[in-house]
Amino acid sequence: MSMAARFSDNHSIDQRLAAYHNLHWRIRQPQSKDRMMIDLRSDTVTKPSPRMYEAMATAEVGDDVYGDDPTIIELEETVADMLGFEAGMYVTSGTQSNFTAVLTHCGRGEEYIIGEGYHIYKAEAVGTAALGGIIPQTVPVLDDGSVDLAVVESRIKSDDMHFPRTKLICFENTHNGKSLPPEYMAEATGLAKKHGLASHLDGARLMNAAVANQCSPKDLTRGFDTVSLCLSKGLGAPVGSVLVGTADFIKEARRARKMLGGGMRQAGILAACGLVAVREQVDSLAEDHKLAARLASELAQIPEITTEPQGANTNMVFIQVDGAQRDGLQAHMLSKGIKIGGRPPTFRLVVHRDIKEADIATTVGAMAEYFRDPA
Repeated sequence: MSMAARFSDNHSIDQRLAAYHNLHWRIRQPQSKDRMMIDLRSDTVTKPSPRMYEAMATAEVGDDVYGDDPTIIELEETVADMLGFEAGMYVTSGTQSNFTAVLTHCGRGEEYIIGEGYHIYKAEAVGTAALGGIIPQTVPVLDDGSVDLAVVESRIKSDDMHFPRTKLICFENTHNGKSLPPEYMAEATGLAKKHGLASHLDGARLMNAAVANQCSPKDLTRGFDTVSLCLSKGLGAPVGSVLVGTADFIKEARRARKMLGGGMRQAGILAACGLVAVREQVDSLAEDHKLAARLASELAQIPEITTEPQGANTNMVFIQVDGAQRDGLQAHMLSKGIKIGGRPPTFRLVVHRDIKEADIATTVGAMAEYFRDPA
C-alpha cells in the first residue's frame, strides 16, 4: 500500500488533496497587511512552500512515541545519512535538540566548554544549567565565529575532585552567519578526541555553511559525536530539528526527549515538510547568500550605515547606526512594510527563501529615505 493511500482509512487521496488545495489557497491569500510585509528579522519566519503543503496533505503518519510514524522515520534516516551518522531523532526545536544532546552527553555537576556567544549558552535560557545541572565553561568567540582551540584546551579540567569533570565541547556552524571551513572543524573534533571528550555541533544553519564552503555537509560534521540540524530556518520547514549520532546515543537521547516533554504523536505531517526541506530546498540557499551580499553592498553606500568589513555573512547582514538616528529606524522601516531585527546599535537583516530580488531594492530604498529625512 502506498504512503499516501495509508494516510487515512476514512479519506481518499482525492479528498485529502482537495482539502490541501482549499487550505493552501486560503493560507496564501493576502488576508492582512502582515502578509505583504518584507520580513528580515530571521530566516525562521518563512512560510511553507507549496510542495510542503502537498507533502503534509499526503503524509503517512503513525505514533512517534511508539516509533511507528513512517514519515518521521524516513526524515531521521535521511538526515542521519546526509550528515554521516547512524541514527537521528526528530525534535520540536533547535533548543530542544541541543539541550537533549547535552543532557545525554553529561551528568549533573559535569561541564561542557562552549563559545560565550554560541546559541546553546547565550540564547537557550541556559537550560543546561538551570534544568540539567550541567555547568557551561565559556571561552571567547573570535571575529570569524570560531573559538581559539588553544584557549579551549587550556580550560579542560584536570582529574581533581575539586573540579567539575569536563565531558563535552560544543561548537557552532554557522555563528552569526559566519561559516567555518572543514579544516577547522576537523581540528576541533581532533582536540576533543585527544582529551577523550565528546563533541557536539550546533549546526542550526549547517547547510548554509556547506553551501558557503562549497562542500558536502559531511565534510563539516565528520568526527563529531552529535550534530543538531534545524529544519525551520533557512531550509524553510515550519517546525523541527533533527539530532544525529550513534544508534546507542540516539536511543538514550529519546529518554531525555521524553523527559523534556518532546514525545510527539502523528508528527509525520510536520516531518513531511522536513523531507521537502532537506531534499529540495538546500540549493536555494545560494540565492539567499547572493541576495544578502547585494543587500550588504548597497547598504554600505549609505554614509550613515556601517556594515561589517566582509559584507554579508552567508544569509545575514549586520549594520550599525549612530545614536540619534538609531531609535526611529525600526519604526520607519515598519511603516514601509519592512521588519528588521537585532539589538541596537546593531541591526540584523536575514535573507531567506521568501525574500526576492525586488525586496532588496525596496529595503535599501526605505533606509536611504530614512537617512535623508529621519523622523
